[in-house]
Amino acid sequence: MKTTALPPGESTTDSSPLCLKRQLCFALYAASNQVTRLARPALDRLGLTYPQYLVMLVLWEHAPCTVGEIGAQLMLDSGTLTPLLKRMEANGLITRTRDPGDERCVRIALSPVGRALKRRAGKIPDQMRCRIALPPPTLEALREQLFAMIAAIDPSGDA
Repeated sequence: MKTTALPPGESTTDSSPLCLKRQLCFALYAASNQVTRLARPALDRLGLTYPQYLVMLVLWEHAPCTVGEIGAQLMLDSGTLTPLLKRMEANGLITRTRDPGDERCVRIALSPVGRALKRRAGKIPDQMRCRIALPPPTLEALREQLFAMIAAIDPSGDA
C-alpha cells in the first residue's frame, strides 16, 4: 500500500483519511493563500487585488475579450466576474462595451491606464519566484502538475 507523503516534521501517527494534513484540498488551499499574501504588497502598489491582477493578465495577453472569454481563461462564471469588472472600470483600468451585434455580449478592453500598468507589473512574477524557496525547475514542474490536475478534474480539458 502506497503512503501519502506528509509535510516535513508532520506525524504519521494519524492514518485517518480525515486528518487535515493528509488533505490535498487543504494543501492547495493553504499554498494558494500563502502565494496570494506574498503577492499582496506588490499588487497593493499597483492598486490591484489578486483577482483583478488575474483579469489584467488575461487582458494584457488577449485584449479585447468578452466576459465569457475572460471567465473561460480564469475558470470563473460571469456572476463572479461582472462585479469585479465593474470595479475595474470604475478604477479606470478597463472599458466595458456591449457588442452592437449581440447586446448580451460585453466586450472588455484595456484603458490607457490599464495598458500602462503592464510595465509596472512586469517584475511581479520574478519577485514571486525569488520569494518562494524552491528551485525554478521544481516550480515549473509543480505548475505543470497543477495544470495537469486541473485538466483531469475539468472534463473539457481547457486548462
